Amino acid sequence: MFKQYDSQTARQTILKRTPPDEFPVSARVMDNIEKLFGERLTAEAAVTRILKDVRTRGDSALQDWTQRLDSLNLKPAPVSTALIQSALDSISPAQRDALEKAAARVEAFHKKQPLTSWFTNELGGTVGQIIRPIQRVGLYVPGGTAPLPSTVLMSAIPAKVAGVKEIVVITPPNREFAKSEVPINPIILAACAVAGVDEVYAIGGAQAIAALAYGTETIRPVDKIFGPGNLFVTLAKRQVYGVVGIDGLAGPTETVVIADDSANPSWVAADLLAQAEHDLLASAILLTPSQTLIQKVQAEVAAQIEQRSRADIIVASLENRGGAVLTRDLAEAVDLANEYAPEHLALSVTEPWRWAEKVNNAGGVFMGEHSFEVLGDYLAGPSHVMPTGGSARFASPLNVWDFVKIVSLVALDDKTAQAVGPIAATLAQSEGLDAHANAALLRSETASVCPHGDEPPC
Repeated sequence: MFKQYDSQTARQTILKRTPPDEFPVSARVMDNIEKLFGERLTAEAAVTRILKDVRTRGDSALQDWTQRLDSLNLKPAPVSTALIQSALDSISPAQRDALEKAAARVEAFHKKQPLTSWFTNELGGTVGQIIRPIQRVGLYVPGGTAPLPSTVLMSAIPAKVAGVKEIVVITPPNREFAKSEVPINPIILAACAVAGVDEVYAIGGAQAIAALAYGTETIRPVDKIFGPGNLFVTLAKRQVYGVVGIDGLAGPTETVVIADDSANPSWVAADLLAQAEHDLLASAILLTPSQTLIQKVQAEVAAQIEQRSRADIIVASLENRGGAVLTRDLAEAVDLANEYAPEHLALSVTEPWRWAEKVNNAGGVFMGEHSFEVLGDYLAGPSHVMPTGGSARFASPLNVWDFVKIVSLVALDDKTAQAVGPIAATLAQSEGLDAHANAALLRSETASVCPHGDEPPC
């Protein structure tokens, strides 16, 4: 079940990246698409049709697609503030305390991130950058195999810290709560209350992304969409990019543990199982130069799985996407991790700080066995929304900078404008843009053309 690989084989199997547009779509999904549309469309084409339908018909399309995909007849409507507060009051004191303490840590962490406008007079006059929050954002919170109140906190709180004015959460309706006033797990609504979310809607899938991007009679469009989701959500985000901003294209969760002989095999196994239980496509991979540790972890994995409620998901994940890789040494383990660029990288080694200096590509680095990844999922401080699919090579975890934009400010004085105008004109003439050159020269003391047709000065 938890197989062992050598480094080269691992590169061709569990450490090999598949481009998002080449990710396999199961026969069951293709059959469902054919049943819905009456023809065997690709997932991309199916998403295109849903987006177009919502863009054209608005609320009616949302209601139709919710009925067809979730078997619930729901008119699009915001969840009332009273119901959100009621959900917070309905959860256990321990759950509420956990949400509030996690929220406090996440807020404290993100408030430390520098986020200020700046100006300088060193270039003549004043130039600088003005930081402005995005006005309205949409947060997609998955509601598939498990409710994720932590995703609400990890997305909405950085937005609040950044100064976003309107935060909209959109989450799939849950049939387990079909008889409730709103078919959303109360723990998600409670997290929305704690995080200070402004609007909540029970809508999921590609149709939810369409509503956020294009707007409907009930839902006003947002400026940027955040959050992970299934294949259809991810494809929808990619297709609406440009109409709105997006945070990125999230894939299945992934964790790499680099460990040496000092690591506790029971803890290593527990950390791997914690990530494997997310879904069938989750990746949980151990990199180590210790054959002894691999054998002990394999035994622990087999023993601990029997106690887990989501054992079927864990087994499938480990068989298809997980495993242990025997490396020459820790240096090769770090090299493999940098090539793979995992979402989470745990350093369960004697000297984690020594090896952290060599890590280039990872969404988050978890230093030593007491900074285990599950703490990062819930309340360590940084957002748990991290780059997946190898995008840690160029992308960062969700942070306050994702919720702001930069406005460049240019306020040059007359002397500087006249001094640099001819330089701009030379560059413009090099590009064959004589109107640009003329506009630059008109402001210069050396101008040979007068806007009124007279000889300068005019």
